[in-house]
Amino acid sequence: MGRRIIIFAVQYSRFVAIGDSQTEGLGDPHPEWEFRGWADRLAERMAAFNPDLQYANLAIRGKRTRQVLEDQLEPALALRPDLIAAPLGMNDVIGRSDLTQVHEDLDTIYRRLADSGATVIVSTFPNIVRTIPFAARKEARLLELNEMNRGFAATYGFLLVDLHAAPVLTDPRSWSSDRLHASPFGHERFADAAAHALGLPDSTADWGSPLPPARAPHRVAALAGDTRWAVEFFTPWLIRKFRGVSLGDGREPKRPSLTPMNVRDV
Repeated sequence: MGRRIIIFAVQYSRFVAIGDSQTEGLGDPHPEWEFRGWADRLAERMAAFNPDLQYANLAIRGKRTRQVLEDQLEPALALRPDLIAAPLGMNDVIGRSDLTQVHEDLDTIYRRLADSGATVIVSTFPNIVRTIPFAARKEARLLELNEMNRGFAATYGFLLVDLHAAPVLTDPRSWSSDRLHASPFGHERFADAAAHALGLPDSTADWGSPLPPARAPHRVAALAGDTRWAVEFFTPWLIRKFRGVSLGDGREPKRPSLTPMNVRDV
């Protein structure tokens, strides 16, 4: 059994990730690549079983599904990957994208990925209502997106990582100070989830189990924390939104080409 699992783990040699800030790795600092992230962490774990693994990460912060379709899909397919990570749509939920159009764009992307013959990893998204003040009005859109991705996974035979069902990802300790991007610990949990979906030998089914309870902050301290968050993160986001700019404008992918995945990289 162990030999069969390891053979499955090393059958991939060309791993490409596409998407937005989650897959770029924001919230998980790295001295060389600026950010590490769950996809880099997963590639490192795969490379431990397959030193010949090559990896590219085309994800860029702030990108919506339409931008992934226009700017990332063709370059990703041109790399002829046999494994693709494509958890998409969170920026459409946070913004004002028409979710009917998002569904059409996702279907176009996922149909092309399925036609490539590669194994594809998609995901649902955690409930941001538990970590971000004022996010309750986005919950219905988030649930709608999650149902889309469950449906696409079933239709196209993709591997689905169900982040929404993981108790650990409603814990503030899984999130960075901006409360929107995972902390290093949260990115590691996502990598654990993807590793389990792929059947990697070092993976476990309890990747989403809750952390031990933490002492709840005093009400005054919690209010002060929410106020700091609003000043440092929410207000700048509103200003960018009003100006029609994104953190990803003008940025290039951090790993645009397939290169060997060395442990020192991450």
